[in-house]
Amino acid sequence: MKKGLIYLFFASLVFVACSKSGDNPAPTPPPTATPEATIEFSIDPDPGTTIYASLGASQSIAVNISSKLPTTGVTIDVKTTKDSDGSTVSSSSVASNAVKNTISVDNLTAGVLCTTTITVTSKSKADNNAFKSFKIARK
Repeated sequence: MKKGLIYLFFASLVFVACSKSGDNPAPTPPPTATPEATIEFSIDPDPGTTIYASLGASQSIAVNISSKLPTTGVTIDVKTTKDSDGSTVSSSSVASNAVKNTISVDNLTAGVLCTTTITVTSKSKADNNAFKSFKIARK
């Protein structure tokens, strides 16, 4: 009986000495979300501060997004209004995941001064947007 108790004592000592209570890995912190880059874009050809002269009723313009694109993409809204009365000449909306996007300003009338506003908005974060406006007229 004494031998059994001694074996039991040493066996428990071995089990206690070999326990892995200190080997648990530290918990990993949850991943932090990377903030979305602020939308930035350019227009090609760049109308600058002058009136853009269109040669026809439609004018193609490239919208080049220079910031990192959101993973869900962007929406490009284009609205052209007459300066004389504010009425809408044309408007369109395009969803995109591309850096270079060709848009069209349509229904331009000869001699009528208009303002075109291009707004690029992140699909995942509506307050992440940028816009540019320029004057346009058909010759």
